[in-house]
Amino acid sequence: MDNKHEILELLRAVQAGKTTPENALLELKQKPFEDLGYAKVDFHRSVRQGAAEVIYGAGKTAEQIAGIAAAMGERGCRNILITRMGQEAADAVAQSVPLDYRPIPKLGVAFPGERTALGHIVVATGGTSDMPVAEEAALTAEIMGNKVTRLYDVGVAGLHRLLSNLEPLMSARCVIAVAGMEGALASVIGGLVDCPVVAVPTSVGYGASFGGLSALLAMLNSCASGCSVVNIDNGFGAGYLASMINQMEGLQ
Repeated sequence: MDNKHEILELLRAVQAGKTTPENALLELKQKPFEDLGYAKVDFHRSVRQGAAEVIYGAGKTAEQIAGIAAAMGERGCRNILITRMGQEAADAVAQSVPLDYRPIPKLGVAFPGERTALGHIVVATGGTSDMPVAEEAALTAEIMGNKVTRLYDVGVAGLHRLLSNLEPLMSARCVIAVAGMEGALASVIGGLVDCPVVAVPTSVGYGASFGGLSALLAMLNSCASGCSVVNIDNGFGAGYLASMINQMEGLQ
């Protein structure tokens, strides 16, 4: 059983008398994970959390990435996210499994397939240099079944650029604000919208930005209510959290 829909169908079959509780229990127990030696692939992640396991590509060989993706694909997993994967590794992985690779966020999608587009998430950046992190967030949210609007290069150095996009901001269920330097964009957006804001500090900036630490501290100290912060350059974490917020809103 790899997702909630399959489990629901199995439970309905038990309810209708089409299968026995014992057979259903056996199906549920079978291989919740697979031990590949170098990785234990968690096939029940989507049941517990609503999304399949994501492969963190950094530090893994192309062979390891391909092996994990292949094991998931054999169990019917689709749109498998592979984060922080370089072009060379992507080229090698693509020889083994179907792969849609995006070089700017260094993100791959193994076994790409159809996906839904629910609700509305906005991803905004302070500058063009923040795009790699922003695209990681935006693509993560899209792969997880959300409609995403991108507002790039709308930082506080030219506030009119942000203010000319109030309609998509104010219709969003969640906004991801991605910024380096002093990280002020998250506070400004937090003061404009009535939905949660996920702030993403980036390592973009000059020496005193300390690799994103100044933006992180500024976002943590934001005076705007409803603004939460993920780690420096963690676009994936922001996209995942925004997806959960958006889809919970959609259930209400």
